[in-house]
Amino acid sequence: MERLVSELAVDTIVAISTPPGRGGIGIVRFSGPEALEIAGRLVTLERPLEHARARRVRVVDIEDREKTIDEAVVTAFLGPRSYTGETVVEIAAHGSPVVLEAMVRGALAEGARMGAAVRLARPGEFTQRAFLAGRMDLTQAEAVGDLIAAQTLEQARVAAQQMGGAIARRVTPAKGDLLHLIALLEAGMDFASGELDDVEIVPPTVIAAAIESVEQPLAELAASFRQGQLLRNGAAIALIGPPNAGKSSLFNRLLERERAIVTPLPGTTRDTVEESLALGGIPLRLIDTAGLRGGVEGMDAVEEMGIARSHEALADADLVLLLHDATLAVTVEELRLEASLAGRPHLIVYNKVDLLRGEEEWVDEAELGDGSRIRTSALTGEGLETLRDAILAQLGAAGSLAESGALNNFRQQEAVGSTLAALWAAAAANDSGLPHELILMDLHRALQALDSLTGVTTADDILARIFATFCIGK
Repeated sequence: MERLVSELAVDTIVAISTPPGRGGIGIVRFSGPEALEIAGRLVTLERPLEHARARRVRVVDIEDREKTIDEAVVTAFLGPRSYTGETVVEIAAHGSPVVLEAMVRGALAEGARMGAAVRLARPGEFTQRAFLAGRMDLTQAEAVGDLIAAQTLEQARVAAQQMGGAIARRVTPAKGDLLHLIALLEAGMDFASGELDDVEIVPPTVIAAAIESVEQPLAELAASFRQGQLLRNGAAIALIGPPNAGKSSLFNRLLERERAIVTPLPGTTRDTVEESLALGGIPLRLIDTAGLRGGVEGMDAVEEMGIARSHEALADADLVLLLHDATLAVTVEELRLEASLAGRPHLIVYNKVDLLRGEEEWVDEAELGDGSRIRTSALTGEGLETLRDAILAQLGAAGSLAESGALNNFRQQEAVGSTLAALWAAAAANDSGLPHELILMDLHRALQALDSLTGVTTADDILARIFATFCIGK
């Protein structure tokens, strides 16, 4: 990390921070020791820039400063009171790619003339500098990427909580207790190494209680990973069932628009159809599949391929909706398919209930009481709200997903998991009556793993992987 810090300290980076769009605004952003001087050569300034004060300026052609190529607003944020902790300058111009690229090329050319280290920013380098300058911890930096990638308002809200340090707030009390225990044991060892080396300074019961006080909140934090992952990455839902069970109709109804082709003819869907939607703030990938039926008699090659893809979607789905035609008796093939779903999240959906008449009532009401069997009508919308609630319940998202400070990626989960494993090892060593030196080894491992969560101890290669996923200019 020292190498990264020294490299970032001497370079001034430049990037188009906001993607240019027709009629939109594009921002050219600078960060580093030469940011003020480089930006000042691209625009007309009557007086020096002041911290956090926007100024309307002309963007000039660096080859002929009498020529104006755009009008813009320039704002400076003097270090360390900036996003990166360095001096940052932002030039907000009209979103013309030609103008924005001219400013970037001009900045590089002016830097070369000055003999300054001015270069294009790498993906995520602005946020990386903010992290290295201590402006945010690693979980907050990761949340910046999550916010940029957010597809739903709930995702954006949770990412904003993380950017505000929600995970750090959950971890800080446990880390404080862990540091206190380490200090207590080390002080006890120092005292016991003197004249009273046969005195037990910290009893095993006190050590066990202290380890448990650290472990409990971290175990709760580890348990938040499932919901955090669900909200961050979403889930895939496959609609399966026999031909003409109404899968495409229900698919369209859940999307609230006509996406899949629907006809009265069985087997209309010959391939999987995928679309995205948000439900309860969770991004979902809804997959309409070809109708499944036993045997290959009468099938053409296209239908066979469609059914094969249906089985692939079924295998990969996080949740399966098995549709039955409520006007028909359930077939042996459907019962077999239902049995194959045991042990994985699924819902049995009796569709077309609007067509039921008297003795045609094939749906057993007693079977619908456990919440996993739902009556619906894709035509009238009956049962759709119940189905949506059941989908969220099956995904484990029936309540609020906006748990403050939930873990949402594997790096975070691994850090907390390693901390807990070290704490369990320390507890086992204490129960076995091992010397405090050995218990301390496990406690220090726990502290190091916990520090890796927020980035206090993080290798360069891990940082590079994290920030490489960001877009340029962030």
